[in-house]
Amino acid sequence: MAAGIYIGSTSGYSGKNMVVMGIGLRLQKEGFDVGYMKPVGAVPEERDGVLGDQDAFFVQDILGQDAPPEFVSPVVVTQDFKVRAFSGQFDDLMPSIKTGYEQLSKDKDAMIVAGSGSMYSGRYCNIDGMRVAKALGLPIIVIDRLDKELNYDYLVVLKDVLGDSLAGVILNDIPSSFMNEVDGLIKPFLERNGIKVLGVIPKDPLMGAIKVSDLAERLGGRVISCASKSEKVVENFLIGTMQVENFMTHFRKNKNSAVIVGGDRSDVQLVALEGNCPCLVLTGNLYPNDIILTRSEVLNIPIVVVRDDTYTVAKKMEAILSRHKLRDVIKIRQGAQLVSSSIDFDYIKECMGLEDK
Repeated sequence: MAAGIYIGSTSGYSGKNMVVMGIGLRLQKEGFDVGYMKPVGAVPEERDGVLGDQDAFFVQDILGQDAPPEFVSPVVVTQDFKVRAFSGQFDDLMPSIKTGYEQLSKDKDAMIVAGSGSMYSGRYCNIDGMRVAKALGLPIIVIDRLDKELNYDYLVVLKDVLGDSLAGVILNDIPSSFMNEVDGLIKPFLERNGIKVLGVIPKDPLMGAIKVSDLAERLGGRVISCASKSEKVVENFLIGTMQVENFMTHFRKNKNSAVIVGGDRSDVQLVALEGNCPCLVLTGNLYPNDIILTRSEVLNIPIVVVRDDTYTVAKKMEAILSRHKLRDVIKIRQGAQLVSSSIDFDYIKECMGLEDK
């Protein structure tokens, strides 16, 4: 049977797909025949009348695979599944996961198995990451993405529970301002507790970026000007509620930031347009005046109008930028490159029992 590894995380939206694709593409480049599985699908999607997981379909496309969804994601969490699971009306799901893994790994050199949510997600029906990795006999890599702080306690508890099954951890999305603390304090602390840090992936604004057209859709708004430029990318956002002078100071420091501003604040809107922001997001369902519309067209900067107030839009924007999935080719390339240059591949291959080709 193929050598394998399980990629889990301390929470959802930690970068599992990015790491899975990064490792998979690197192993393929080195000549290995790589298989992929996501045993528990969290976002149901049908393809050719067969139910699978949206992320799993996407990762398979990137890795050039088309294995049957019933093997790749034998468990797909639909609303009906949840109702039955919470009522205790489910059979043991592990045999179908084991069967899927056996089928997929038959002719492969290496298998990458992706978790769903955190290592404990799925406990309500006994298919959490801890159980799945153990049932498949796989070493585990856990990703911890910085969100205000790292989950170092969680990682140490996982080490206590998993012992040698925990191959190591990857710290993801670390800004340059936090690198000294990671290198000087957190890495030595984890390694003193027997946890190997397999890599530290730096924060890259592009990885959280989103196209203007996708942003408008996610905010429930519409592009009213310069729609042909809605492929532009937004990496961050600024709120234009302050005085124009203060706003200009912040704006100069934050390039590629969408500007969220009330539809009636034409002063701030004009400054943002002239400063070449990627897009304007006007709140309160208020349309801009003709001067703003004309400048938008001349400068090729799209304007999105949304119904919500500025505060609500800012909260939504924060969630969107922190959880936006990798779907653009440019981001996948960048993500694979980040993974490739940041993690200890030789050690991962050693854990999997892979010999160099």
